[in-house]
Amino acid sequence: MSRKFFVGGNWKLNGDKKSLGELMDTMNAAKVDPNVEVVCGAPSIYLDFVRSKLDAKFGVAAQNCYKVAKGAFTGEISPAMIKDCGVNWVILGHSERRHVFGESDELIGQKTAHALESGLGVIACIGEKLDEREGGITEKVVFAQTKVIADNVKDWSKVVLAYEPVWAIGTGKTASPLQAQEVHDKLRAWLKANVSEAVANSVRIIYGGSVTGGTCKELASQKDVDGFLVGGASLKPEFIEILNAKA
Repeated sequence: MSRKFFVGGNWKLNGDKKSLGELMDTMNAAKVDPNVEVVCGAPSIYLDFVRSKLDAKFGVAAQNCYKVAKGAFTGEISPAMIKDCGVNWVILGHSERRHVFGESDELIGQKTAHALESGLGVIACIGEKLDEREGGITEKVVFAQTKVIADNVKDWSKVVLAYEPVWAIGTGKTASPLQAQEVHDKLRAWLKANVSEAVANSVRIIYGGSVTGGTCKELASQKDVDGFLVGGASLKPEFIEILNAKA
């Protein structure tokens, strides 16, 4: 079964209207592989602006949301609000949400369930820290994170799983293509054993962690790497090279 290559750009806490406007002009004018699904994760305050400026062939994602539609939750945004801005995706469980802001597996699971019930697509992030990899518990960590997400998913067609080894995010260290492929392969086997063979074959598992124009082609050639979640490089013109990694 062919899985459509998926590239997410996670802009994080970066950009202003001027710089993001220039980036979107570059993207809109670029020749981009039509066989790739592209989604840009914008800061929530710019979701409306980005959706109005970015060509309709590109998707837009919020970088986080809360687990309910509305209420007394100062500073939060809901899937209903995200959809009201014409945005169809959300990134959940990013390691910065987990490790900087202390979000638990349980909360990420609840957010995932609510976002999916509200009709958003979810880019669900998992990944181990350096001490966990060095301690030989990578699989234990990512399987536990994946289980909490899987327990909250009914429709897997709206989910993209993003494997991001935390030690490779923003550090300039990239998991080798073989390291990435090994974890993706094990995740697919976990899905086959714990969800279903159909889901294991169809769900896209993308890689994140210092993906650049220089590393993207070899990573993209791995059979279980179905795309990327790109951080810093998604704010630069080289993002176009990454979008065309399979072209």
